[in-house]
Amino acid sequence: MFQVRFHGRGGQGVVTAAELLSVAAFEEGKHAQAFPTFGSERTGAPVTSFCRIADEPIRTREPVLAPDALVVLDATLVNQVDVFAGMRPEGHVLINTSRSYEELGLERFALRFRPERFFSVPATELALARIGKPLPNAVMLGALAAYVHVVSLAAVDSAIRDRFEGPTADRNVEAAREAYRYVDREFGREVLRASPD
Repeated sequence: MFQVRFHGRGGQGVVTAAELLSVAAFEEGKHAQAFPTFGSERTGAPVTSFCRIADEPIRTREPVLAPDALVVLDATLVNQVDVFAGMRPEGHVLINTSRSYEELGLERFALRFRPERFFSVPATELALARIGKPLPNAVMLGALAAYVHVVSLAAVDSAIRDRFEGPTADRNVEAAREAYRYVDREFGREVLRASPD
C-alpha cells in the first residue's frame, strides 16, 4: 500500500487533490481511498487530506500517520503544523515553493531526508501561468506522478477531466503536465547531485 498525506490551506484544493489522486489510481485498476480532516473549515485554515493506493482492497480507515509521500501545498504551514510527523527518512517530500529552503527555514527538515527525497516545485507560479489562479492542487498531482510514479500522468489527466469540464479541465491538465515536465527535468539533476562521485 502507498500512502500519501496532503497538507495545505482551505481554498488550495487539498481535499480535491487527494480525491483526484484516488480517481487516477482507480483509472489504472488499483484500489484507492481519499478523505480529509479539517480543523476550522474556512479559507486559509490548515487542511489535511489523505490518499491510500493499493493492489488489494483497503480495509483501514484511519488518518495516514506514516505516509510514503508527503505533499505540502503551502510551505508556510511548516512553521504552524507538524507536517513532517510520522515521516521516515526514506519517505518522499514534495513541497510547493519557489523560494530556497533557507529562506523558508526548511533546511533543518531537509537534512532529515536523502537529497533526492526532499524536492520542491514552484506549483503556485505554474498554476498562475497555466490556470490563471493560485490553485496548486493539479500542479502538485502532476509533480507527484513524475516524482514517485504511483500513478501515471495519463491517469492524472483523466481524473482531472472527470472532475472538471471545458477550459477549466484543459488548463488544469496543462498545469499538471507542466509540473510533470518540471519534475522530470529537475529531479534528474537532483538524483545526479545525490549520486556518489
